[in-house]
Amino acid sequence: MRMTTDGLIVREQFTGESTRIITVLTREHGLIRAFSPGARSLKSKYVSSTQLLCFSKLSLAESKGIYRVESASPIDVFFELRNDVVKLSLAQYFCELAMFFTPEEDDCTELLRLLLNAIKFLEKEMHSPAKLKATVELRILSLTGYLPDLVGCRDCANFSQDTYYFDPIAGTVQCEACAQLSGTAGIRISYAVFCAMRHIIYSEFQKIFSFKLSPAAELELEQVSEEYLLAHAERNFTTLQFYHSL
Repeated sequence: MRMTTDGLIVREQFTGESTRIITVLTREHGLIRAFSPGARSLKSKYVSSTQLLCFSKLSLAESKGIYRVESASPIDVFFELRNDVVKLSLAQYFCELAMFFTPEEDDCTELLRLLLNAIKFLEKEMHSPAKLKATVELRILSLTGYLPDLVGCRDCANFSQDTYYFDPIAGTVQCEACAQLSGTAGIRISYAVFCAMRHIIYSEFQKIFSFKLSPAAELELEQVSEEYLLAHAERNFTTLQFYHSL
């Protein structure tokens, strides 16, 4: 069986002297793992199109569940990312999240679109890294079965208080009054961050990046989104640890 698809290379491994093994996030088929013989050679015409973080058009042949790259051409290589270690490490973190949360052989149109937009915005510095990181984390979780309930306070349904407390395990919020009455604890977030989180998870795709926060509020949003993601992933990510070390 042969197929032609567009995909983002989210992982690369090497075997032998010249073979590259790639994991590709595709729209129609989710994650696909494929062998690309000779792709490590500088003489190969597939060097750039099968490298990590390249968005490419791929022609794949499948036999007994094993895919092989027959041809590949780059659509976008995000070249400017490779000149900035912070941008590059954050983009690699996005790829690791896709590897962890994406099911194989499933439609991933919106997830692929999310990563491509975030990586392009990161490359062109159209949004801050903190804002992009939080948006990707919350939207990926929402797309893969971990949608938090942020309609309002879980006890009184209020959605217009100055302060809320977010429970990263339950994925719910309490207003300050209800949190004091129940004695429960959570991550304290401002109303601005609460609204930003609601916007990211509930808005139409084309609007998810269209919100504004102060630099301090962006860092607050980044912290709470990361806490929520790590609580549900139940593991850390090596790319995230490296990003924080920079």
